[in-house]
Amino acid sequence: MAYFPAFLKFDDKKILIVGGGNIAFEKLSHLLNFSSNITLIAKEYSSEIKTLIDKNNLIYFKKEYEKTDIKNFDMVIVAVDDFDLQESIYFESRDYNILCNCVDLQKYCDFIFPSYIKKGDLTIAISTSGSSPSFAKNFKKYLLKIIPDNIDDFLKELKSLRTSLPKGKERMQFFDKKVKDYINSWKKN
Repeated sequence: MAYFPAFLKFDDKKILIVGGGNIAFEKLSHLLNFSSNITLIAKEYSSEIKTLIDKNNLIYFKKEYEKTDIKNFDMVIVAVDDFDLQESIYFESRDYNILCNCVDLQKYCDFIFPSYIKKGDLTIAISTSGSSPSFAKNFKKYLLKIIPDNIDDFLKELKSLRTSLPKGKERMQFFDKKVKDYINSWKKN
C-alpha cells in the first residue's frame, strides 16, 4: 500500500532520533528545516551531527537506547544498523501511539522521508513509494531547475494579497490569473 502524502505541523511535536551516524545526520538535516524540537540518543555521534547539535542547541544523550526512552515523544526515527533494535523500538512505539520510522525496515515505517524541495513557503514532496529513489532524486533536480529563484517573493506577495482582498469569486479569479501568468512567464525565461 502506498503512503498518504501529508504535511505535518511540528510546532508542539517532540521528535526523537535514535542513532548518530550518516543516516541519522541525513534525517536530522531534513527535520531541522521544519523543527528544532529534536532529541538524539546514540552511543557515538559523527562530527557532522555534533556540529548540528551544537549549532541548533539540541538535546542529546550519549548512551545506548533503553526501553521507555521514547515514551514522551510524538515521533521516533530509528537510524541504527541494528535491525533487532529497530524492530524492538517499532513495536514499543505501538504501546505509546508514537509515529515510527525505521530507516532500513520499510515494514516498520508509519511514514517515510520523501525527496523534497523547500524554497521559503513552497514545499514539494516527491515519492515513488520506494519504486525508484533514483527517479525521485533526478525528478527533484529537474524541478529545481525550473522553479524560479524569486518564488518565495511571489508567494509572500500572494499571502499579503490574501489578507487584503475580500473573499469571493472575483478574488479567486484574480489569484488564478495571477498565478497562471506567473507560471507562464517561466516558459519565456
